[in-house]
Amino acid sequence: MPNQELSLKNIEDNMYFFNKGKHYHAYRFLGAHKMGSSLEDGYRFTTWAPQAKSVAIEGDFNHWQSQPLEQVGETGAWTTVIKEASEWDLYKFVIEGKNGLIKEKQDPFAFASEVPPKTASVIQDPTSYSWNDKKWLQTRRQKNIYQSPINIYEVHQSSWRRHSDGKAYSFDDLREELIPYVKKMGYTHIEFMPLTEHPLEASWGYQVSGYYSIAGRYGHDFDPLKRFVDVAHQAGIGVIMDWVPGHFVINDDAMANFDGGPTFEYSDPRRAKNIRWGTLNFDLGKNQVQSFLISNAVYWLEEFHFDGLRVDAVSNMLYLDYDEGDWTPNIYGNNVNLEGVDFIRRLNKEIFLRDPSYLMIAEESTAWPGVIQSIDQGGLGFNFKWNMGWMNDTLKFFKLDPLARSYNYRLITFTFMYMFDENFILPFSHDEVVHGKESLLGKMPGDNRYRQFANLRLMEGYRMVYPGKKLAFMGNEIGQFLEWRFYEGLEWETLSREYNSEFQDYISTLNQLYLSKKALHHYDLSAKGIIFLEADNPDESIVAFIRKGEDLRDCVICIFNFTPVERHNYRLGVPLPGSYRILLNSEMKAFGGNWLYQKEIFQTENKAHQKQDYSIELVLPSLSLLLLVPDTIDEEALAKSQAKAAKGNSQQTSNQLSKFNS
Repeated sequence: MPNQELSLKNIEDNMYFFNKGKHYHAYRFLGAHKMGSSLEDGYRFTTWAPQAKSVAIEGDFNHWQSQPLEQVGETGAWTTVIKEASEWDLYKFVIEGKNGLIKEKQDPFAFASEVPPKTASVIQDPTSYSWNDKKWLQTRRQKNIYQSPINIYEVHQSSWRRHSDGKAYSFDDLREELIPYVKKMGYTHIEFMPLTEHPLEASWGYQVSGYYSIAGRYGHDFDPLKRFVDVAHQAGIGVIMDWVPGHFVINDDAMANFDGGPTFEYSDPRRAKNIRWGTLNFDLGKNQVQSFLISNAVYWLEEFHFDGLRVDAVSNMLYLDYDEGDWTPNIYGNNVNLEGVDFIRRLNKEIFLRDPSYLMIAEESTAWPGVIQSIDQGGLGFNFKWNMGWMNDTLKFFKLDPLARSYNYRLITFTFMYMFDENFILPFSHDEVVHGKESLLGKMPGDNRYRQFANLRLMEGYRMVYPGKKLAFMGNEIGQFLEWRFYEGLEWETLSREYNSEFQDYISTLNQLYLSKKALHHYDLSAKGIIFLEADNPDESIVAFIRKGEDLRDCVICIFNFTPVERHNYRLGVPLPGSYRILLNSEMKAFGGNWLYQKEIFQTENKAHQKQDYSIELVLPSLSLLLLVPDTIDEEALAKSQAKAAKGNSQQTSNQLSKFNS
């Protein structure tokens, strides 16, 4: 039986909502779709080309001879049914623009594409994959994600690891090796850089030509990617995808001037052209573009069970003057892209209506207020934002000669002023290890590898205990020295060198502590989760704070010595009487440091220090992170201290009332 959902009348009805900007499953009727279960039923091809004078289709099924499509009323859609078409046939639309020029175009709704530099679309039927991740989805929806650990491992699909012949890993290869590795290392999520079709491999997927198509170079079939996500979920690992809704590839065979004029892009060439990235900006105020993009977000989340999207280049959608070149103020005379703001809010509203447990992560590089604030309160409606300010200041600080850090201490402490303004993720992403920026290890100062790794351990330790969720790019965890190169695998062989495998063990240890210690993640996004002990000591370049959860007994005390000077007799204020033990010392030999022995237990003294009632005395190794936790608590002394504090507070209140009454 023919698919009644793809009848001419049904398409006309669907186009009504598409043209209103309110169709969020547009991929179900636009593109190439099988008409029935029989091979003789053929496929219906439908595209949106409102300015076209005529539209035809050519492909394997008609020996690449153009076959015309008919207009669907006044909807802007064109359609036809081809009985001879089969799955995996290649095809293109042939569009005569309003200027009379005829061009071959890829299908914007194609589910598969030829491997570039070839440009044809590929017919692929949606699969009836049998998912086995129900338990994961139920748990995800019940979990308070804001009080749970999020530690994301960012991956470029084809350069994490390669076969001995240089061939990139498939999704099935990654399923076998990447998921167990991520689990073993203690990460909670995998984030793939864009997986959608892109003609230029050097764009890493950020210049998209096929938004509904898995990149041909990664394999055409749906099932391997679905299997990957399914198995990751069964292993307790979430999967996120980078998504690029702000701009698209400028190539003439894709969406640029799709029907002979501006279709997906702005009609004003100043707004359409993205000079910085050599792309075209979506006209985010156009209803049909909103249907196209929101449908695309829904497609990846619902059809592939992704746990969320990291939305790329949000700033480019928010500001009229974010790019180079001329710009025109909005109706209020400022630089806000009102259409972009409206689109982002509509996107987030629709996604969270479907499932509030999705992750919608903004890569937003400015101080735009309320990125994670609710739409009702005037915010953009994301639930997480990359903390680009923290990342930039931290990298600047650590690139300095340690002896110069005392003069730049504010680079570290300034971030304390806004650390809870948004729900932040702390990223050391792919952007920081390319284009001459050097790898993280390469950025570290020092005249030998030992000193560089000491700085790197300190910096990564700082990121892992600083409030906020985490993201690390692949290769960071093995101390890769060369910049990331998209055309080959990571430097796994470097693990045979001194310090690298020890550093990998250190990162795994940090990750596991972040997972297991509630104090390090429960109040990641709240000022309740931190007590500052030392944040004004530029001369010694020391920072210390307490990370805590609901119970102070489960606290973790974090001390950072940012200089290559070992500090003896350092007095540290602690909140509870008793004893404390070392949970981690980044300078231990097992991690690549030079400490063979660490005194583990420290008894408190009744000496108030750093606004705490008790204190201990430590030796701080050079360029080190120390983590301490309560070992035993003197409950009797604590009860006396609390009673004394309560009595003092009561007396203070009484005095204040007496003064008020008089």
